[in-house]
Amino acid sequence: MKNEQHDYDYVVVGSGFGGSVSAYRLSQKGYRVLVLEQGRRWTPENLPRTNWKAWDYLWRPFLGLKGFLSLRLFKHVMVLHGNAVGGGSITYAQTLLVPKDSVWSDGNWAGLDDWKGTMPAHYQTAKQMLGVTENRRPGPADHKLREMAKAANIEDSFYYTDVGVFFGNDDEPEGTEHPDPYFGGEGPARNSCIGCGGCMVGCRYNAKNTLDKNYLYLAEKLGTEVRAETECVDVRPLGASDGSEGYEVITAPAFKRFNRPKTRITAKSVVFAASSLGTQQLLFKLKESGSLPNVSDDLGKRVRTNSESILGVRYPGTDEDMSRGIAIGSGIYVDEHTHIEAVRYPEGSNLMSSLFTVLTGGRPGPTRILNWMGALTKLIATRGITGIRSMLPYRWSSETVMFLVMQTLDGHINMRWKRAWYWPFTKRLATEGDRIPTFIPEANAFAEKAANATGGVGLSSMSEILFNVPMTAHCMGGCAMADSPENGVIDAQNRVFNYQNLYVVDASMLSANLGVNPSLTITALAERAMSFIPEKANDSKAPM
Repeated sequence: MKNEQHDYDYVVVGSGFGGSVSAYRLSQKGYRVLVLEQGRRWTPENLPRTNWKAWDYLWRPFLGLKGFLSLRLFKHVMVLHGNAVGGGSITYAQTLLVPKDSVWSDGNWAGLDDWKGTMPAHYQTAKQMLGVTENRRPGPADHKLREMAKAANIEDSFYYTDVGVFFGNDDEPEGTEHPDPYFGGEGPARNSCIGCGGCMVGCRYNAKNTLDKNYLYLAEKLGTEVRAETECVDVRPLGASDGSEGYEVITAPAFKRFNRPKTRITAKSVVFAASSLGTQQLLFKLKESGSLPNVSDDLGKRVRTNSESILGVRYPGTDEDMSRGIAIGSGIYVDEHTHIEAVRYPEGSNLMSSLFTVLTGGRPGPTRILNWMGALTKLIATRGITGIRSMLPYRWSSETVMFLVMQTLDGHINMRWKRAWYWPFTKRLATEGDRIPTFIPEANAFAEKAANATGGVGLSSMSEILFNVPMTAHCMGGCAMADSPENGVIDAQNRVFNYQNLYVVDASMLSANLGVNPSLTITALAERAMSFIPEKANDSKAPM
C-alpha cells in the first residue's frame, strides 16, 4: 500500500511529553501528523480555581469527572497521572532535572548506546524547548526546607529547582505580559509568574511552560492535527501482519459512555505515547484481541515508581502562607540515594489533605496501623487543638509543606492484564510482584527531625499506613528498551519489536529509577527517538 493512500503519515496516541515532541519533530520533517488525546483542551478560562472542583480536576469519565488528574489505586501502588491536551504537563509541577549518570548503567538499556556521550545534547535541546531556568519565586515552604536541612546538617545539599516557568524580568511587576520569549515570535505571548502555587491545579496565569505552549503549539502551527476527547481503541496492521504497509486506527469519543461511534483512520506509522499506564493498557488490549499479537511478552514487566514516598510537615495556625511560590521550588539530598522536594498546592486547594495523616513509623503491615493509632492519640493528647487542626482540611495548603521523596535504589513491580475478583466481566491492569517499600527510614527520620526543629506536625500518607501502598506521580517502565524482545518491548530506537513503523515514546520506555522527576528525561529521549527518523522524501520541509 502506498504512503499517499493513508490518511496520515503518523498517528500519535497521546499528547504528553513523548507525544508532543514526536508531533513537532515529525511535522518539521514534512510528515502529516494526527495526535489523539482522550483528555480535554484546557485554557485559563476553564481551568479549576481549586482542586475542590473535583469534576474539573479529577479524571474518571465514567463517574462524570472530566478533569485532568487521574488517581489509580493498584494492589502495590497508587498512581497519579495526567489526561489532557498537553498530557501531564497541565498538572505537573514543571520540575525539570537531569538524573545522575549512574541511571544509564542500570536496567535493560545499559549498553544500548553511549548514553553519557549522547544524552547531554538531547537534554540541552529539551531544556531550550521547555524554557528551563532556576526557580526565582522561592516561598515560605522553600525557606522552611532550608531551615529543616540546616537542622539535619545537610544544608549544603539544598538547591532551588530547575523548572519550566517564565519569570520575566526582576524589575517589573509579576504577571507582566511579554511577546513570545522563547521561539523568536513563533510561540505564544507569556506572562511572568506570580508565585501563586497553582501549578498542579493548572496555571491560569500563562506562566507555566506546558506543552501546549511549546512543542504542541509549534506542531499545530506546522499542520499537526490534534483531536481532543478522543480515545484510541484499536490499532491493527493493514495488509502485511508486521505493519510494513501501515495501520488501521480506530477511535471513539472519550466521554461517551455507551454506544460510542467509531472512526477509522489509516496511517503509515503509529507512535504510542499515552503515558506508562495508558500505553501498557492499550498494548495489553491489542495483544490479547489479536490486533497486535506479536508485542513482546515482556510487556508490563519492571514498572518503576522512583521508589517514592510522600510525607510532610504542617504548621496549624501559622501566619506564613506555605502555598506561595511554585509547586516544587526547592530540594535537598538526605543521602546519595534519597532526594526530597518541597511541594505545595495553591491557597484553598485542600482536597489532597484527605490523603495525609500524622507521621507514623514502624514496619509496614497491620502493626503500622497500630503505630498510627498510637501516634494520633499521642498527638492529640500532647498538642491538643494544634493536633486536631493538623488533621483537618481547613487551610491545609496554606499551612503544609509536602515532601516528595524519591530514591535511585532499584525496585519494581509487574503489570498484568487480568480479571479482578470483584469485577470479573472485563480485564484490567493489575500489579504483581514484591511490594514497593512504603516506609523509607531516612525520609521518615528527616520529617520527624524537621517537624521537631521547626515546631510543625509531621505527616505520612494514609495509603501507605492503611493499605501498605505508596503513592507516585512518576510511573515508569513496562515497555522497556532492550536488545531483544526477550528482554524488552522496544529497541534502542524506540521501535516496537516484531513490527515495523510502530513506536513507543513515553514514560513506559524508561528502564531505571531516575531518582528525579522524569519529564525532562522523557523529553530528551523523545528528541533522541525522533532524530532517527529521516525527513519525508519528496516533500517540502518546515524549517528546523
